[in-house]
Amino acid sequence: MTLQIQQLGITPYHNAYELQMELLEKLHCEPHANDFCLVLQHPPVFTLGRNGSPENVTVSKTFLAQKGIEVVRVERGGDITYHGPGQLVCYPLINLRKRHLSIVAFVHALEQVMLNVTAHFGIDAKRDAKNHGIWIANRKLGSVGIAVRHGISFHGFALNVNPDLEPFSWINPCGMPDVSVSSMEQELQYPLHMDKVEGIMIEEISKTFKKTKKRIQKRHIGKPKWLKQRLPTGPAYEKTRRLIQKNELQTVCQQARCPNQFECFGKGTATFMLMGENCTRNCGFCAVGHQKPAPLDQDEPLRVALAVKDLDLRYAVLTSVSRDDITDGGAAHFVRTMEIIRRECPKTQIEVLIPDFHGSKSALEFLCYHTPTVLNHNVETVSRLYRCVRPQAIYTRSLELLTRVKKLNSNIVTKSGLMLGLGETVEELTTAMADIRKTGCDLLTLGQYLQPTTKHLQVVRYVPPDEFKQIREIALGLGFAGVAAGPHVRSSFKAEELYKLAA
Repeated sequence: MTLQIQQLGITPYHNAYELQMELLEKLHCEPHANDFCLVLQHPPVFTLGRNGSPENVTVSKTFLAQKGIEVVRVERGGDITYHGPGQLVCYPLINLRKRHLSIVAFVHALEQVMLNVTAHFGIDAKRDAKNHGIWIANRKLGSVGIAVRHGISFHGFALNVNPDLEPFSWINPCGMPDVSVSSMEQELQYPLHMDKVEGIMIEEISKTFKKTKKRIQKRHIGKPKWLKQRLPTGPAYEKTRRLIQKNELQTVCQQARCPNQFECFGKGTATFMLMGENCTRNCGFCAVGHQKPAPLDQDEPLRVALAVKDLDLRYAVLTSVSRDDITDGGAAHFVRTMEIIRRECPKTQIEVLIPDFHGSKSALEFLCYHTPTVLNHNVETVSRLYRCVRPQAIYTRSLELLTRVKKLNSNIVTKSGLMLGLGETVEELTTAMADIRKTGCDLLTLGQYLQPTTKHLQVVRYVPPDEFKQIREIALGLGFAGVAAGPHVRSSFKAEELYKLAA
């Protein structure tokens, strides 16, 4: 019997539930249909089982509303639990009758899958005779909660890989006031990559339910019409592309698969990416490579400057990969590139889109001393999603960087950006924009997140153009001098036009 596995990435709870209902109906109505297993993560949500008590939520509705977390009543067994990024959730839709599996044997099998996964990483978890799930002493590591309809299972189990554990303190997990919750990462005391755990989980599910044919399908939300773009070409586009290729330069336009690269190249502009094509970080949204970075190319600053000169750019944008392997994070390389551009093109204004230099104050001070026209550092997403979207970055560290720029050199225009569509709420987005504005930041960009490959975070929602307009008005009301907002907006798109609003 074939089991079809669908990897959904980060999927809102209601969307996953609707899909379960579709597949449940399919299995019920089509005698030869395959069993399914959905493998995913959820944006933060509390689910309350059919016999669960609302009293096991220990914080107020107002508190949860401020956090943007919903409590959903569901049909599964068990009481209340939390789902969020960093927790691996599996929903096996299995025809138990065809497989001659009792409910007890099925729950036992799901627990064994989690035990096998944790054992692979050297974690000695156990079952508990009285409570379902897997445990380390009195610390719960994984939960099981299923329902059965027409002899077909739905709902399933959740394994804590590296979630934020604080929301578990806002409930009595599983209805037990004294239970503590742990994660694989907390037990191991070293970082875990979700993709690796997910891969092992899929293999264990496959072995447990004895698949005769392996079919893994990744499900995607179709792109709406407003995201379609005409791709301009022509002499200016070809000149820019060939010049970049000839000088062996990297552009973030190409490396990050920016949807605007054709338009920008067609206008003779590009954002130059310094310090190689491989990043020392592994953000869930970014298509830039993650192999071991090469040593800095000392000739790169001159090649970039000559490209700026050949393109006759009035306004140049420089960015880079994160280079945590370099003491100053690459700040000196930025400065050297700026100095040579100024030597070759004295009238060109320079915007730098920088990483956080791993919090180095001296690196930021050195860069600010040389006064780029605009210093851009993207916060990228709301605080709650940082652990999933930017696991090696810190929300407050990015805000502190923007604050320090203004203190170090008040002549620099500062800029930041946020992606929409990763599961943030409007309230969270407004808070993030207000936090950025409090740093003294002058300019803001707001754009739609687009999944670059199937290995990256899935789009939770496509934000309509009219909603971008509304969010832009909220941002302007916070005091930003200029805000670019729209589905296709990116950090450096029409950068010179946005800069003029703060000049």
